[in-house]
This record gives sequence, C-alpha cells and structure tokens, in this order.
Amino acid sequence: MKTTEININNFKTEVLASDKPVLLDFWASWCGPCRMVGPVLEEIAAERTDIKVGKINVDEQPELASEFNIMSIPTLMVVKNGRVTNQAVGAMPKRQILELL
Repeated sequence: MKTTEININNFKTEVLASDKPVLLDFWASWCGPCRMVGPVLEEIAAERTDIKVGKINVDEQPELASEFNIMSIPTLMVVKNGRVTNQAVGAMPKRQILELL
C-alpha cells in the first residue's frame, strides 16, 4: 500500500471508520524533519498491510491540525477504533515509529 492523503472530507471514512489502525503524519512541505520522516512512512506503508498510513498537511488542513491541537510537526499519531492511542512529536527512526503501533 501507499500513504493516503487525509483531508477534512475523507477523515471520517479513512481514519475514524477504518478497520485497521491508522498512523497519521501531521506535516508541512516546508518542514525539514517532516521531509526526513516522509520516506520512512512510505516504506512502512509499503511493508505493512495491517495498518493504514495517512498524511495530513497542516497548511492545507488547518481544521484537522486544530482539532488535534497540533503545535509542532511532524506529529505522528496512532488512531485505533476511532481513538488516539499513541502519539509522538519530531523526526524519529523507523524502529521508533513502529514502536508507536
């Protein structure tokens, strides 16, 4: 699989109603650490069929960033059964990202 662009219109179906845990990446194109994490998330999305990896551009989706009180990016958040179960802020290696799941 590949990462899914999440926006205000598809958030409910792609995240809240997902039958798989969703790893969300709150990011922006101007954010250096976000660009470091992006390829790692693409790799995880390709390797793991048991999860969904979604990307939320905070500049394009300020409503979602506000709803989740995103103050720093990248922020990674795990949503299972419609609830946030884990989150972390900042760039991190693949091993640490997988530990969030």
